[in-house]
Amino acid sequence: MLNDSEKLIQGIIFLNIGMFVLSLFLNSRIPEMSLNPFTALSPDMYSLILLGATGTDPIDNMNFWWSLGWWTFLSANYLHGGVLHILFNMVALKQIASVVMREYGAYRFVMIYTIGGVAGFYLSYRAGIPLTIGASAALCGLLGALLFFGWNRGGEYGNLVFKQIGAWILALFIFGFLWSGINNWGHLGGIIGGFILGWTLGYREKKPETRFDRFSAAVLVVITLLVLGWGVVTGPLVRYNIV
Repeated sequence: MLNDSEKLIQGIIFLNIGMFVLSLFLNSRIPEMSLNPFTALSPDMYSLILLGATGTDPIDNMNFWWSLGWWTFLSANYLHGGVLHILFNMVALKQIASVVMREYGAYRFVMIYTIGGVAGFYLSYRAGIPLTIGASAALCGLLGALLFFGWNRGGEYGNLVFKQIGAWILALFIFGFLWSGINNWGHLGGIIGGFILGWTLGYREKKPETRFDRFSAAVLVVITLLVLGWGVVTGPLVRYNIV
């Protein structure tokens, strides 16, 4: 599956949708059926925290017996606060992921997406963001890797990629400063992490994927599934006072 680009993207989307549906089931109330796309079908904050939302609140201020804060830097990438939130991120994933896989390969894509997301949420935690979720930190990791690719490759194609990705990043931060609730620190951390990973891992035109890339990607997939599984198992247990 890891070397099948389309199935890999579908798998990530499936995980995001699955975690979103579970967060709705864990709500203490019936999710709001609003015509407002920003509030329709929104899980409550406690449900998101149980499944692995990250930030200073769940890591520093909530002492669940199962809570080991580090895992939320990964799990938060698969949680969303509403229909519009997950829809926007999954559409962006479809558009960006195929380009990253073409230039870096599927295995390096997994590494950039996963570690970039963790880097984004780590930086936002260090910046004091109390609670945050969403795939945008990981998506910004992909943007950071493409920014490095365009800058390093150069030429007509490389310059085009660099300018286009740079424009997307600029628009992202302008939107983030104008709209409340956007985690600009998470986006910045993802971009920095992705840029560094693009530099250290290399892209296919200069450096074909290696066994190390394949092994590392497989390890990260296993860790991701274990982390999400941890939230899936413990979240309902705590929510319904089973433990």
